[in-house]
Amino acid sequence: MNREEAISQLRIQEYLDDVSEMDITHSHSQWYNVDVAALLNGSRIVGHELDKQTGSSLIFLRRSAILCCPDTGRIHHYPKNLIHCFVDDNRSSPDSEGILMRAELFSISPNQEQLCWECCCRSELEVPDIQSKVSRWLSWLNS
Repeated sequence: MNREEAISQLRIQEYLDDVSEMDITHSHSQWYNVDVAALLNGSRIVGHELDKQTGSSLIFLRRSAILCCPDTGRIHHYPKNLIHCFVDDNRSSPDSEGILMRAELFSISPNQEQLCWECCCRSELEVPDIQSKVSRWLSWLNS
């Protein structure tokens, strides 16, 4: 195994380890460890994010992103050139829901297949986390 393959396997294992720490059902955990792990075999993960509320995850590859939704058992694949980033900074005037900052990765794709990966914050203390996340997204989008 060469260095690049070893790093790839390490990133896949890091992703699966992070997923195993989420509070999800046994069937969702099995889905990740069998179906998603098989799909990722040989893939080169650049990074990943987890939505601990829904159990979903977003995997960043060099030229695309994969959205894994355990509730539906669907794995969506999005070419990077169809993904965009939107940031709404409401710190000077929070919106009606009290959201100070909202960031979203979204895709231009067919209805019911669209990517909508969102994060938001209601506290000034959370703003640096959102800014850091957006910075990683933009770095990936522009690479």
